[in-house]
Amino acid sequence: MGTVRWKVEGMHCANCALTIHKFLEGQGRLEVRVDPIEGNVSFEGEDAGLDGLRKGIEDLGYHVAGEADTTADRKGLLKGHRGRFLLCLPFSALLTATHLLHGRLPHSLHLLTDPWTQMALSLPVFVYGMSFFGRSGLKSLRNGIPNMNVLVALGAASAFIYSLAGTLLQLGPDYQFYETAASIITLVFLGNWMEEASMQSTHRALTSLVRSQKVMANMIAFDGEHQEQVFPIANDQLRVGDLVLIRSGEQVPIDCRILWGEAHVNEAIVTGESLPVHKRPKELLIGGSVLESGTVRAQVTAVGHDTVLAGILDMVHKAQGEKPPVQQLADRISAVFVPAVVALAVVTLAVNWYLLEAFTPSLMRAIAVLVIACPCAMGLATPAAVAVGMGRAARNGILFRNAAGLEAFKDIRQVVFDKTGTLTTGEFTVVSVTTLGLPEEELRRHVGSMERHSSHPIARCMAREFKPKTDVRWQSVQEDKGLGMRGVDREGNTWVVASYQAAAHLTADAGHQVYVLRNDSLVGWIDLSDEVRPEAEGVIAWLRKLGIRTILLSGDQEERCRSLAEKLGMDEWHALHTPSMKQERIAALSHKDPTVMVGDGINDAPALAEATLGISLSEASQIALQNAQVVLMNHGLARLPLAMGLGKYTYQTIRQNLFWAFAYNVIAIPVAAFGLLTPRIGALAMGLSDVVLALNSSRLFFRKVD
Repeated sequence: MGTVRWKVEGMHCANCALTIHKFLEGQGRLEVRVDPIEGNVSFEGEDAGLDGLRKGIEDLGYHVAGEADTTADRKGLLKGHRGRFLLCLPFSALLTATHLLHGRLPHSLHLLTDPWTQMALSLPVFVYGMSFFGRSGLKSLRNGIPNMNVLVALGAASAFIYSLAGTLLQLGPDYQFYETAASIITLVFLGNWMEEASMQSTHRALTSLVRSQKVMANMIAFDGEHQEQVFPIANDQLRVGDLVLIRSGEQVPIDCRILWGEAHVNEAIVTGESLPVHKRPKELLIGGSVLESGTVRAQVTAVGHDTVLAGILDMVHKAQGEKPPVQQLADRISAVFVPAVVALAVVTLAVNWYLLEAFTPSLMRAIAVLVIACPCAMGLATPAAVAVGMGRAARNGILFRNAAGLEAFKDIRQVVFDKTGTLTTGEFTVVSVTTLGLPEEELRRHVGSMERHSSHPIARCMAREFKPKTDVRWQSVQEDKGLGMRGVDREGNTWVVASYQAAAHLTADAGHQVYVLRNDSLVGWIDLSDEVRPEAEGVIAWLRKLGIRTILLSGDQEERCRSLAEKLGMDEWHALHTPSMKQERIAALSHKDPTVMVGDGINDAPALAEATLGISLSEASQIALQNAQVVLMNHGLARLPLAMGLGKYTYQTIRQNLFWAFAYNVIAIPVAAFGLLTPRIGALAMGLSDVVLALNSSRLFFRKVD
């Protein structure tokens, strides 16, 4: 089982995306995601049978161009819907002008009103349009999944064939509607082009991320005399382990680790924070960030899809291909929309023919019904808003794993915070070491050697502070989540470095962070200090202002939890919680009210998975990241209000878009059926309906949401 990613051309609307989605699901493929904006399609499954799937998608009227790419699609003047519109425009404009000026044209131009001339002018547009709409519509019908091109093709073909019959039978000018057939095709191409342009603009928040993926790098190599040589190379040619030189003012070409030098780095490209970060040797640089000052030599640590930037883009594209629950009703309606509209058009023709006792105006009304109906609007309502919300979020260092995460924010009533590394910096320093009948150097050596095997912030601090000159040889070392470390040395002594819970049966003094036991005897304790994040108080105040309860949930001692909760003004606090206790507490809270859990450690992973919405910080452990639905980049607690605001207003925008899409079709179809607009106006209105959705979604770029 693997993930297949394709770029599909010809998928110009959300109804097309629904067609492909249903086809792949019908073929037994799992985790199907279709992005109608960029044409990216992904699904899970075996590699066997991919040729058949590719052929099936192409039989639907689309083209599988190859593996999905995140780079921008730059189309030439006559490519895509813009090119189709420009090719059809001269013919349609001339036909429309002669129709509007009929009877007022100079005698020398009367040839333009001749039926055969009209047919000759409309024929190129009709043939070209039917090669696109007709072929796509026919293939979709053959596969039992009709798309909106069926409606356009039926409308244009009805007008053209009716006019052709009038010409062949010499029935006169009342049977000439060649300009209608040409206008329908041309205006739908115009609408598709406008929709395409509007939707592409919703991705501008990601444009800088995409462009920063392909840059030149200064690669370091050594000649036969071991002299350093620097030469330019495309960053996609670099491999893990290569050395690069990055100078002041240059962009970091790819993820790497500093070997020599220091620099101030602007990481706004992936965090949204323009304040430079001071980077020292052994620290990581994110590809796409910029060195504002300093020069460094660094070693490449990740390439291709393994880089931070590629991971961000991949996460955004996956999320855009998913549908939040609010879209489900629109999808169900879109699935039966085309057959329903065709049936309404037939009813319109029959009823009007009966009432008007005239076939020609009845046919024009039926054609208007076909071309004004817009299934795209209902299918586009969610992708348009999600694209903007995801794009703005990614540009500000907020990553949503799925679109459902955006929607979940609207119901949140309480936010639960872990303490260490979430509300506090997680950067501990040792304040004091107390020993009981044991040399301090021996305690430091054993603690430092053992804590190297843990990634917990407290463990990292002690491993750094107590770095031993000679390592202790351990028979075994293991980590007990929520408690601490346990190890057996070569002499058979059992050492425990843990929280008060491990020493509670030996002492009543619970005022220290770390207790050290040897063979179940207390041999000392270690006091640490951890600063509160400067943004924590403002975030808690913002949440309380909105009426959202704030809760501290920690494995730390009661006194420290109480002190921190009171300092930050939190509503509730719970101390001495193991991972399983945290999970149970979050389950109970989520059952009562929709709950957010914010954490960053291995201990928080079960609770993150149990919460209505799990939020993790980017410096968190991998298991915590995997269990979170939202990731806040680069010490991103301050971005929590923006994440919640984007979720809330993206959902509001989706609802506005869906209301417009439903209202448009509910109003427009009856208006067309009663003959209050022409097919030409209907075709233009159909294209503009999608543009309205894109423009409404684009407001999320500028709206104040936090």
